[in-house]
Amino acid sequence: MQFCCENMKDNTNTNKACFDCPDTLIYYNEKFDQFGIIIHDGGTSYICINFCPWCGQKLPESKRDRWFDELEELGYDSPFDTDIPVEYKSNKWYK
Repeated sequence: MQFCCENMKDNTNTNKACFDCPDTLIYYNEKFDQFGIIIHDGGTSYICINFCPWCGQKLPESKRDRWFDELEELGYDSPFDTDIPVEYKSNKWYK
């Protein structure tokens, strides 16, 4: 993963455990290639962002919609409830 600036690098986490740490600000979802500001309410929610909050650089466009579209084309109507192909459980599906 390449970051746009040192602040983004220092404040981004890809580990789901980061939702429990109040010092972590940004979550990077590798599967969807999307960044978000963590909502520290005890859950795992985050608000997607399109630009770096520190340097203003445009971030990669989220691939979340494409992920759902591709799985639907493969016949998976509810990808969170079924045994989807292993490559769709990480970033391998778009790399």
